[in-house]
Amino acid sequence: MERALGTNPRTVVGFGDDVSALRLPDGKLVVLKTDMLVGSTDIPPGMTMTQAARKAVVANVSDLAAKGVRPLAGLVALGLPRNLTKVDIQSIAKGLSRAAREYGFPIVGGDTNESKDLTISIALVALTSKQNLVLRSDAKVGDTVAVTGQFGSASAGLKALLKERLPPETLAPEISQAVYKPRAELNLGLALANSGALSASIDSSDGLAWSLHELSRASNVGIVVFHVPVSRAAREFARLHHYNANDLALYGGEEYHLVVTVKPNRFNSAKRAVRGRLTEIGVVTKKSEGVRVKAMEGYSKIPMRGWEHFKLQT
Repeated sequence: MERALGTNPRTVVGFGDDVSALRLPDGKLVVLKTDMLVGSTDIPPGMTMTQAARKAVVANVSDLAAKGVRPLAGLVALGLPRNLTKVDIQSIAKGLSRAAREYGFPIVGGDTNESKDLTISIALVALTSKQNLVLRSDAKVGDTVAVTGQFGSASAGLKALLKERLPPETLAPEISQAVYKPRAELNLGLALANSGALSASIDSSDGLAWSLHELSRASNVGIVVFHVPVSRAAREFARLHHYNANDLALYGGEEYHLVVTVKPNRFNSAKRAVRGRLTEIGVVTKKSEGVRVKAMEGYSKIPMRGWEHFKLQT
């Protein structure tokens, strides 16, 4: 795709990162992000139209959070099936409006058309400077690998709904929150970027394992994980339904935490910047060592698997 579309000398960040960025004549960067939600693959059972619209915004804001950038304005393009009611459409508008207010930016326009599947496409624009933009590609050997949350709750929820066929109202509160009301960690991303302690960053919506591999690929490094950050709710769900808790955390996706690498001797200052909401999970190593997890029996490779909409859940 990149080869077919070509490049531009003003492009600072193109394909291959969470966002794109162009250099403006005054030296500032305009940062662009777009992502879409598709009804048949991105809306789990029990999710309302309001929640679905909000989730579409969250997915886009989360990628800006990983870059340390605050959204300035948004556009929305809607593909609406013929069978949607007026109430459905009003609910979508309500979700979009609430999410935009939640993250502090206006939705200034867009487009609406008819489609066979519900589609909510969001485009965000932001301004920043090159030195403040945190990419995937600058991790160095010896950096600390850290995350801003615990993983597996969303994966547990999707398995409960799609495999175990549990009613949505029976989900534990933490699991329900992860599935139906996820949050983009915008303030954490801004604080971490402003701390100057980060070397690289990515959001975890495609899964922790996938995010680690993307950092490894973009920065040409390896990663060793000493601690898989599994949420308490995911551990309990795994115990009750006979799943592997580490697998829920590593490969589930649909969570919007930040996965970052922190410069040597800067972890404590990074953690202070986010008032303790940063957990060390590993270290950046040589590329030849790959992406691995350390266990009692030694090291094992972490496969490059992640969220594939509902394919892995059914």
